[in-house]
Amino acid sequence: MRTLVASTLPLELVRRGKVREVYAVDAEHLLLVASDRVSAFDVVMAEPIPRKGAVLTQISAFWFGRLADVVPSHFVTASTAEILDRIPALREHEDQVRGRAMLVRRTDPVPFECVVRGYLSGSAWKEYRASGTLAGEGLPSGLTESARLDPPLFSPATKAETGHDENVTFDMMARALGPALAARLRDASFAVYAAGREYAAGRGIIIADTKFEFGTDSDDTLRLIDEVLTPDSSRFWPAEGYHAGGPQPSFDKQPLRDYLASLRQAGQWNGEAPPPPLPPEVVDATSRRYLDAFRRLTGRALEDDA
Repeated sequence: MRTLVASTLPLELVRRGKVREVYAVDAEHLLLVASDRVSAFDVVMAEPIPRKGAVLTQISAFWFGRLADVVPSHFVTASTAEILDRIPALREHEDQVRGRAMLVRRTDPVPFECVVRGYLSGSAWKEYRASGTLAGEGLPSGLTESARLDPPLFSPATKAETGHDENVTFDMMARALGPALAARLRDASFAVYAAGREYAAGRGIIIADTKFEFGTDSDDTLRLIDEVLTPDSSRFWPAEGYHAGGPQPSFDKQPLRDYLASLRQAGQWNGEAPPPPLPPEVVDATSRRYLDAFRRLTGRALEDDA
């Protein structure tokens, strides 16, 4: 499979994000193409991670299918053959879409990320350690890093094209969107997380936290959109060896984060763009983490010809 830094397809480019390009197909559909770009500490690296885009697309396709009875989604197909059949203009660009493209329904995206936290980690742990709160609201005292949260917490965040998302309270989201839509988003997020967590537990994976995005279609149906329960949108921890009280190993870009953190600690990188060059062994280790996450979740190896 070709490593892809950025796709250039003969379709109208709607948006280019940190990882994906979004193209207009027709009045009802979009095409999402996941590149092999990788970001860490909100900086996009110069080196791509081989097969990362295919992992993100095909894990999402797996979950959209598995969760179809839990919540509607925008997913139509991630089959390369079906996509090329429906969009003949892409046949000469098959190398850019094979295994990494997804045809989806258009929706009006909700301007909040819906984060569910089943364990205390990341920015939530950082805030809790400093003030005992999450988005300014108090949490029980005495929690440790990576502690399980029962019940899980719904922790919405504002979307940021650049820089960090900002954690907000449910009340803040409800004031912006209206209480009815906010409640629908919270309930759908909990339902998807519960179904995903139960399945992943059977595969030896803890889904510590995850973020969902939703959109509404022309019939006001709330649909799960973008990606779902991938190593980029979630923290996956191996269940074996889990122990609260400190950070956990994860099935994502941890080798990349560890390398960059070592450079920052040594004063060799200030955490801003441009990023430092990545050694081949860091790129390879990161690629293997993504592929391992796919294999563990789906029970099969990633196929190039999706």
